[in-house]
Amino acid sequence: MKKLQISVLCALLTIGGQVYANEATDNQDAKSLPLEQLKIFAEVFSRIKKDYVEEVDDTELLEHAIQGMLSGLDPHSAYLNKDDFQELREGTEGQFGGLGMEVGMEDGFVKVIAPIDDTPAKKAGIKAGDLIVRIDGQTVKGMSLDEAIGLLRGEPGSEVLLHIVRETSDGPFEVSVERAIIKTASVKSRLLEGAYGYVRLSQFQSRAGNDVRKALDKLIKEVDEPLKGLVLDLRNNPGGVLTEAVEVSDIFLEHGLVVYTEGRNDDSRVSFEAKPGDMIKGAPLVVLVNDGSASASEIVAGALQDHSRAIIMGQKTFGKGSVQTIVNVNEQVGIKLTTARYFTPNGRSIQAEGIEPDIVLQKLELKDSEDKGVSLSEANLTGHLDNPDAHEEDAEGKNKTSLAKKDYALFEALNLLKGLSVLR
Repeated sequence: MKKLQISVLCALLTIGGQVYANEATDNQDAKSLPLEQLKIFAEVFSRIKKDYVEEVDDTELLEHAIQGMLSGLDPHSAYLNKDDFQELREGTEGQFGGLGMEVGMEDGFVKVIAPIDDTPAKKAGIKAGDLIVRIDGQTVKGMSLDEAIGLLRGEPGSEVLLHIVRETSDGPFEVSVERAIIKTASVKSRLLEGAYGYVRLSQFQSRAGNDVRKALDKLIKEVDEPLKGLVLDLRNNPGGVLTEAVEVSDIFLEHGLVVYTEGRNDDSRVSFEAKPGDMIKGAPLVVLVNDGSASASEIVAGALQDHSRAIIMGQKTFGKGSVQTIVNVNEQVGIKLTTARYFTPNGRSIQAEGIEPDIVLQKLELKDSEDKGVSLSEANLTGHLDNPDAHEEDAEGKNKTSLAKKDYALFEALNLLKGLSVLR
């Protein structure tokens, strides 16, 4: 066993020597190898091989060590085995297996950043901010994020039982969710009223910018005139591809900086500029956000806010202001490593801070008043004259009430657009 320990230590020193030698080329002040820590690692490795209750494969042990090294850096850095690579690719392309939600770790539990529209998670009522404490009876505490995600995934059609803690609930409660192949259409659009448009972007996939442009083209053709205003809905959008966030921002900007990144290496210092051409020609724009809006969503909200191009409405965003780079270690495995922080055009870092909305909306749900008192008006008087336009107005009034009940934030955004359109 001592021979094994020495072999492992020699291998680690060789690997470490290569890493530090490369760094020394760029930096003559590179520190010496942490020999004492490497000895401790080799000793622990040896003890596990000798005394653990079951025999453990060397490759498995070293893979766990790599996973721990990366997960200890921050919640977003991770080791990617062959399966992880495939899942990452499917996620950015818009088709993958699972429940359909973006998750992270908080206090040792799985935290839901945002459920994705039209997925099992969304349909089951899972909300941004929920903490998953048990998965099929297994306690999440002590698991890595990858281990927990592995339990959440499974065969389409199979069910997984989640124990969830929610801020507004008295205690943990159970939710059963049926797994499915998730095919997400990240962009939806419709006309709200007249020439006021609505575009919902649920995730920044590899074609998000192009899909938003197509959606706007369709809306403009429907009204056969320039849009009077637009609501861009980024609520519960967990982010995605950085360049697609730039593309979406550029749709509404004529010029100027969209976002820039800063890291330790020159390759991680990049800036992105908008190209001329605002698709809605300066029409009022309201961007809806909430605490489930993260990463790429915050890039868009921050850019449009800093350029005074849009009014940001809703709740403070999640606050993920870091950039992850996928690094191929070999043909089969890689790592997802946090390499930079991103900044809005005015130099604001969103990391752990989020975007503060220009207009803050509480999470409200409108309900019918329980007051059964009688309200009198001209229409209640016997023999009152009819209004020839009453039918149309009543229908419009019902639609307004319906929208207010169904989506209070969207109702307020539409009202704001109307006011801005009048001022314009």
